[in-house]
Amino acid sequence: MEEKQKQENDPNQYDAYICGDCGSKDINFQADEPHCNDCGLVMTEWAVDLGKDNRVFADGSGADGERWGMPKSDLYHDGGLTTEMAPAIRDGTGQRLSSSQRRKYNRLRRQHQRTRIRDAKERNLVTALNELDRLGSQMSLPRPVRENAARIYKRAVERKLVRGRSIEGVVAACIHASCRLNNMSRTLDEIGQHSRTGRKEIGRTYKRVMKDLGIRILPTPPAEYVPRFSSQLQLDAPTQALASRILGYEQVGALGTGRGPTGLAAAAVYLATRIQGITRTQRDVAMAAGVTEVTIRNRYKEICTTLNINPDSPTAPQ
Repeated sequence: MEEKQKQENDPNQYDAYICGDCGSKDINFQADEPHCNDCGLVMTEWAVDLGKDNRVFADGSGADGERWGMPKSDLYHDGGLTTEMAPAIRDGTGQRLSSSQRRKYNRLRRQHQRTRIRDAKERNLVTALNELDRLGSQMSLPRPVRENAARIYKRAVERKLVRGRSIEGVVAACIHASCRLNNMSRTLDEIGQHSRTGRKEIGRTYKRVMKDLGIRILPTPPAEYVPRFSSQLQLDAPTQALASRILGYEQVGALGTGRGPTGLAAAAVYLATRIQGITRTQRDVAMAAGVTEVTIRNRYKEICTTLNINPDSPTAPQ
């Protein structure tokens, strides 16, 4: 045993390995793939798999994925590392629990949930993360976006930015920031429809939190709204591509300075439908984009003037 440990701790234990191409003994075993430092030959026969061990030591065959727990997640106040008792009406053998056993189990489950929360700070964090998960689910946001929003909220709690503000407003602001960081176009109006607070409060809180946390987010390009607007209006791929191409012109991009990107994107989509001969009214586009018809008309005229297009009978720009 001592001889084996001595051999493992020996710094010259790899001297016996020789490169099969150039004959060098200078082999790098510390990299992801063992390779020769002289000629760069990768020693695939000496590679060690550092991934999960999928072997099953019980009866049967195949991988046993039940041996690993769930990964750490920022959507839980404790990272999801503690044990969670799920509601149950049957025991381990499949038999239904009696009424007294169910009451006892539910009582133990409540006590277990209380022990996971140590103080009022964690209780508020649990409330905020539950609201974040609810809001993200209603907006159909993917899990990475929600986890990023949870990380931003936890940073805001550490900087004491939640004090004096509503939890719902800070959560909505964090979700808006996470959507913009992950290039997912979600306007304040869309978030306000599902949140328990108003659009103005979300906007004020968003600016304050981003400033205090030092997070710099570039304005959302109008082209990112085109796929969603096209999907809501049931437009085909060529029309969507034409709207994106219109917004890709440098002169059109300059029109977005100081204006909302949704209005410019909606106007480009409306112009693309007219060029393609697809019947979509300004009211239809306005409802899909969440802007007014006046905004679409103004941006539409500006785009046509910039690209020298006749607004009454538009044609595709050259």
